[in-house]
Amino acid sequence: MAQQRVKARTANRLSIIGAAAWRQSDKIGSAMRRRDVLSLSAAAALSVGARRILGANDRVRVAVIGLGGRGGYHLGKYLTLAETEVTAICDVDENAIERAQSRVAKAGRQPVRQFTDMRKVFELKEVDAVSLPLPNHWHALASIWAMEAGKDVYCEKPASHDPWESRKMIEAARKHARMLQIGSQGRSMGHKIEAMDLLHSGGIGNVYMARGLCFKRRNSIGHKPDTDTPRGVNWDLFLGPAPMRPFNELRFKYNWHWFWDTGNGDIGNQGVHEMDIARWGLGIPDSHGQLKSVSSGGGKYVYDDDQETPNTQIARFDYGDKELVFEVRGLPTGPEGGLKVRGGNTIGDLFYGSSGYLEMDDDGYTVYDEQHKVVKQRPADKGDETAPHMQNFIAAVKSRNAKDLHAGIEIGATSADLCHFANISYRVRRTLQWDNATQSWAGDADANALMRRPGREPYVIPENV
Repeated sequence: MAQQRVKARTANRLSIIGAAAWRQSDKIGSAMRRRDVLSLSAAAALSVGARRILGANDRVRVAVIGLGGRGGYHLGKYLTLAETEVTAICDVDENAIERAQSRVAKAGRQPVRQFTDMRKVFELKEVDAVSLPLPNHWHALASIWAMEAGKDVYCEKPASHDPWESRKMIEAARKHARMLQIGSQGRSMGHKIEAMDLLHSGGIGNVYMARGLCFKRRNSIGHKPDTDTPRGVNWDLFLGPAPMRPFNELRFKYNWHWFWDTGNGDIGNQGVHEMDIARWGLGIPDSHGQLKSVSSGGGKYVYDDDQETPNTQIARFDYGDKELVFEVRGLPTGPEGGLKVRGGNTIGDLFYGSSGYLEMDDDGYTVYDEQHKVVKQRPADKGDETAPHMQNFIAAVKSRNAKDLHAGIEIGATSADLCHFANISYRVRRTLQWDNATQSWAGDADANALMRRPGREPYVIPENV
């Protein structure tokens, strides 16, 4: 993609009121006051959903919502991409906002608009697109709100927290004609694209099986009591669509992954990347029309702690003439096949065909023939793994063609659903038969009840998006 630098835009910098507020604020701990003053500057008068026509050389104005570990990465990347300009940031934790503003300053930029409530960000006309490195339970509602306001969206994986949300995200993206990219950056990695072409062209014959591996070491989270909400944290906004519960440190920041209210376990965290590649390599379409059944088992072994999701899980997806098998191991384990061990972890995909097999991870791929002889190897390209995916998103924002997206919502939603299906089978402890006509589990009320969570007012996705 051609990249051209243009002069920095000045027309949409801080308002006079906002700039004055920054000059008057001399204490780093006054984030709440600064936020409130900055939010005053004509936000209510802006036209919600205002859209501007982007030229090939225009910089896309991005807001980053969610400024934790992954959010910090998003912010740093958008600050360096020539195609983007960060115009706003948002987090429910004021401390995270201050850290982000410091990062903006270190990049040589003026302070950007800051908020704790994402709905205020969606009102801004100086925002073309939003980046959502949020907890899983917020992905769907935040994306839908943003698209209703006329914003394009880069949403981290997994696309959704449950299968019903997946459908609503697709409907909203098409209704509002918005670009919705899911953060499955493997879809933009050169060696993985090449490997998929090889598999689909018969490079190992008829591919009959894919195995996705998520052997990622996870330590016990232990036990912690409920406490008062820390100063500067809006706990209600953090929970959003999830049930209201007392604040607990283990349910905040990264460990929210291991509770059903907010996360999907490691199969929906790290594992969704490998699930997406496994499905891609098998040639499974962006739907569930070929799916026959799903079975998943496992448990939380060794540890005695507050984690709800399993740390060991095996799932099998039957597609009639082929199958997808997925394994999660958060405990000590050895390597599998020829995949490399990185930091004690083995994470990747194995594909088996009628005339050979292929092993692939983030370091590259290797193809073997029936006699286990190496017939081809390709290392991964050097450099950042996510930047090309973000640049693909920005290119689609400008082209206005959803087909340009490497991981559009149909792709991301289908792969996320497989993680949800595995978890549903795990939770009801039985094999499930898929009825594609009704998009539900045949004769299984318990499993179907887990296809959609109730939600919590006012953080509820409407039936008609």
